[in-house]
Amino acid sequence: MLASTSGRILLQTATGIGGRTALKAFTARALTSSFPSPFAVSKVGSKHQSVKADTSDTQTSPLSAYSSPYNKQHRFNDVSQNYVRKLSSERIVSSDRDAYNVSETIQGSGACSKAGIDSLGITGPSTIYRNLTFQELYDHEVANEEGEVAHAEYGDTFVVDTGKYTGRSPKDKWIVKNIGSESDANLDWGDVNQPTTPEVYDELYEKAVASFNKREKAYVFDGFCGANPNSQKKVRFVHEMAWQQHFVTNMFIRPTDASEIEDFEPDFTIINCCSQVDEDWKKHNLNSDTAVAFNIEKKTAVIFGTWYGGENKKGIFSLMNYWLPMQDPPQFPMHCSANVGKDGDSALFFGLSGTGKTTLSADPHRALIGDDEHGWDEDGVFNFEGGCYAKTIKLSEETEPDIYRAIKTDAMLENVALKPVDSKLVPDYFDVSKTENGRVSYPIFHIDNYHKPQMAGHPKNIIFLTCDAFGVLPPVSKLSSGQAMYHFISGYTAKVAGTERGITEPTPNFSACFGAAFMTLHPTRYADLLKDKLEKHGSVAYLVNTGWTGGPYGEGERMSIKDTRACIDAILDGSINHSHFQKDPVFGFDVPTELDGVNSNVLTPRNTWTNPDAYDAAAKKLAKMYTKNFQKYADKGSEDYTQYGPQVPSS
Repeated sequence: MLASTSGRILLQTATGIGGRTALKAFTARALTSSFPSPFAVSKVGSKHQSVKADTSDTQTSPLSAYSSPYNKQHRFNDVSQNYVRKLSSERIVSSDRDAYNVSETIQGSGACSKAGIDSLGITGPSTIYRNLTFQELYDHEVANEEGEVAHAEYGDTFVVDTGKYTGRSPKDKWIVKNIGSESDANLDWGDVNQPTTPEVYDELYEKAVASFNKREKAYVFDGFCGANPNSQKKVRFVHEMAWQQHFVTNMFIRPTDASEIEDFEPDFTIINCCSQVDEDWKKHNLNSDTAVAFNIEKKTAVIFGTWYGGENKKGIFSLMNYWLPMQDPPQFPMHCSANVGKDGDSALFFGLSGTGKTTLSADPHRALIGDDEHGWDEDGVFNFEGGCYAKTIKLSEETEPDIYRAIKTDAMLENVALKPVDSKLVPDYFDVSKTENGRVSYPIFHIDNYHKPQMAGHPKNIIFLTCDAFGVLPPVSKLSSGQAMYHFISGYTAKVAGTERGITEPTPNFSACFGAAFMTLHPTRYADLLKDKLEKHGSVAYLVNTGWTGGPYGEGERMSIKDTRACIDAILDGSINHSHFQKDPVFGFDVPTELDGVNSNVLTPRNTWTNPDAYDAAAKKLAKMYTKNFQKYADKGSEDYTQYGPQVPSS
């Protein structure tokens, strides 16, 4: 396992280094003369002094998991040479990048107080790295040996390995049930929102604080969630490692002026002590020694035992799903991507993994607002985040050009395999031996045509994406308001053989609101909000199937991206409204009979099957799956949406 120790910082003395002395000297001169760095001049209170990065506390991590033909010294040389090259000739010049420059390194016995984390009980660290710049984060990651530097095609990118957890651990997520509180009365308690007691949380919290009080340094990020100031939340993260601060710096909204975080009082704080575990998990009635626990009333959360970056992001998203509907007037949080046209017409794309949400919202003719989490309030839609978190499995420039090109300096890869090419380590997105959930986080400005305001007007069109592996649903259908609520609550897609262990045939996957794992309130609460928005603003909802046509998975073929893109274009440019529609006899939605660029037979799935009777049987089977899943939502919410579902034939 890799340890970060005082003897391994990048700028060590020349003694014992031999042939690397000249290289180290050059690096030292570059660092202290031109560029912001943890080794150069840093702000300490109102004074400035020379600061050297503190890596004296030894910690074990999973970040040494990369196999490499190079020995450690060879890798160190390679990283150092790359580091110097980056500083001297390849440093990114970006107004967006440079706008984030509120870094502060605070040292001394009062460091925690000056950083504002003493109120949490954290008083031990004597060095606090607060809101490091992108360059400083890279400096720290390299100096601490927290991972590897990959030579990606569009720029060298830092890569980390998160150990055994390469995704969220939903069975280890807990929310404190504070009896009689607002959250107690409103949360949808169950498998998603598992309750724990205040007493258990207090013990976990004390362990987290005690862990940080033994450390000499900590990384603190103060930022924001939600681009609209009217509902924006102030969030604070306390981390053990530089790459973790890098992750939240990429993903959350970054302050652009120091005054924005002066006297910062967060609405919520996450203390991430990932290197620690809960040895008392059995006594605490938890599922394992890993714990991600939230106390809404105390405005804090603690993370134990998992290094996965997504726990930070999705934790705050779950809280936004609680906070926004509780506002007056209630606001609508959404697990969706969003873009906007040149005339200000915004569109939303809901969809589970594998449905094409990221691909289809990336449109060369429209600006990207965001790729995952948004809100819809009285002013319109807005991004929650300051970056994107995309899967990298089988990634290529041809299939996902925006994501592929966004992987450059300041992006960060997680759990992506590396392979040697011409004495360099390059990402191998087709090697999923570690995990199929390899990820990249990057700031939103890595997308060339991103929408800089991160807000837009009320959406004209709402698109529900599904990957129907049964080959039943049409490539596009228009939904009534009631049908939109039904399909929104259903959140249907399908898993196919090979996507998960044990899946040998198409399996339905219903995830309420297209993100059940993050919904803190009952799904009908969000459906009611969507209904109000549609009625108030006249938005139109569509169901788009990116799955199979001509038969189920294994017999038919995947809907072509050309046909799917033509359907999306017709929705966004309004040409679909000039089509003739026919009502589907089972599902009841309206299906266009012709669209430019799409074979008319494809628009009517039954026409693409060689055996129409087999199609009818498959449609009936899928309809029954819908109705069975929806039984738990009957007679809930402001209206019983069951009536808007498919009508299953009696024979």
